[in-house]
Amino acid sequence: MKAGRSLGRDFGEVQNLQVSLKGPGDYVSQADRKAEEIIHAELSRARPGYAFLMEERGVVEGEDGQHRWIVDPLDGTTNFLHGLPMFAISIALERQGQIVAGVIYNPAMDELYTAERGGGAFLNDRRLRVAGRSKLSDCVIGTGIPHLGRGHHGNYLIELRHVMAETSGVRRIGAAALDLAYVAAGRLDGFWEDSLSPWDMAAGMLLIREAGGFVSDKAGGQDMLENGSIVAGNEAIHRALLKTVKKPLPPR
Repeated sequence: MKAGRSLGRDFGEVQNLQVSLKGPGDYVSQADRKAEEIIHAELSRARPGYAFLMEERGVVEGEDGQHRWIVDPLDGTTNFLHGLPMFAISIALERQGQIVAGVIYNPAMDELYTAERGGGAFLNDRRLRVAGRSKLSDCVIGTGIPHLGRGHHGNYLIELRHVMAETSGVRRIGAAALDLAYVAAGRLDGFWEDSLSPWDMAAGMLLIREAGGFVSDKAGGQDMLENGSIVAGNEAIHRALLKTVKKPLPPR
């Protein structure tokens, strides 16, 4: 919450922030760094010795060999810098290779998503459940669109063409952590994206599973954090969306 308050203050002063470019279309701001410093300090104080995997700092080794925090201090930096209130802090706790707790917080809307393995998923104090729709034709599906500096534009357009043809709509929010939280909350029926980092997905994956949903990589396996692809939804929609995004483009 302390990091969220910091982002909330900076969101009102976006024009005054120092911004640098990590790569084409990939921004990092003073707000990202400040939030990450706060999160690192607070979590280190609460759980001394735990390791970290952080978007800006990278790997921070810890004396505890069993636990690791996976942290994105500001998912949706481009939204943040353009004054769009769709951004979030994402924190997951990994124990012996398994994600056991996750938090996603959007300070602009004061929405706190939490999940603990075996304990369910919640938005503030409300229990979450994935949407119950069973046909893609009734569904709204979230996605991430590759931008400048991201490859595979052509492959993505093929996938998008198939999903557009079979669903009620496609949405692009611009913050994968929030997309996954929205699947857990039933706001989106499903989601798919490529080229994500572990900190984009770790907390959201647990939220969806604890809300009764299914998550896999695009091959149908469980290597999301390694290969960066993800497909999510309830059981029926996850299965249908997997099949849809893997369809080849029909010959002309």
